[in-house]
Amino acid sequence: MKDSRLFKRLVLSAVLLWIVFFAFAPNLLVLLASFGHVSTTTFVMPALSLDSYARLLEPSYGRILISSFALSGGVTLICLVCGYPFAAIVARTSPPWRNLLLLLVVIPFWTNSLVRTYAMIAILNANGIVNRLLLSMNLITTALPMMYTSGAVVAGLVYTLLPFMVLPLYAALERLDQRYVEAARDLGATPAKTFVHVVLPMTLPGIVSGCMLVFLPAIGMFYVSDVLGGARSMLLGNFIRDQFLTSRDWPFGSAASVAMTLVMAVMLLLYWKSNARLAHREWT
Repeated sequence: MKDSRLFKRLVLSAVLLWIVFFAFAPNLLVLLASFGHVSTTTFVMPALSLDSYARLLEPSYGRILISSFALSGGVTLICLVCGYPFAAIVARTSPPWRNLLLLLVVIPFWTNSLVRTYAMIAILNANGIVNRLLLSMNLITTALPMMYTSGAVVAGLVYTLLPFMVLPLYAALERLDQRYVEAARDLGATPAKTFVHVVLPMTLPGIVSGCMLVFLPAIGMFYVSDVLGGARSMLLGNFIRDQFLTSRDWPFGSAASVAMTLVMAVMLLLYWKSNARLAHREWT
């Protein structure tokens, strides 16, 4: 019994130390650096200034933030529209087919996302699979310029992040109590009303969770923008990377990182509220 308690304490202590040194401490340093000034010798001069946060509100930087959020929001919407029907189909299929479909969703995780992004070049470039197929079918006469566009970046992000949307949606739809759906139908509700008033509210936590798992990584996946968009479609991740590695403006890059963390906190709050609302409805 004593050995079991000692083992639990050692495990908890190791996890706590890991979180403190590799999660809490780095984020605290980034927060402190965001209030400092640029230094040519130490990168950051300690201070208590909001200049870096004020610069984020300048029109030139504001456009980058808006375009980054718009691009990530579009990717999230596409993943939701494509992932929800697929997750609903998977949740209602027989176990053998369900396992096969889930395997197809998980298979992309077996390969590094950067490798998969480079593989998209073979599909989207002028001599890629898509252009060759369209040319062979005489649907086009010249190759379509798909590489180094915003569309290529969106396609790469959707391809990479779609499984992160499907899996939470599948978990929410698989737990959905079909008795509520049958009761709505017995009371004369149309399929559209049943979906809007029963299915959608009860799967809202899965929707919020999937959107969070897609939106936040989409903002920071700068390598997808570099490889497929030629750095023309600037994401917030590209912007933060450039501030640290190119401009050497660590306070400004830290302020942008804190802003992205606040966005994550807001989405976590929405997820918590959606769970609380669903639990309240179930109890009432």
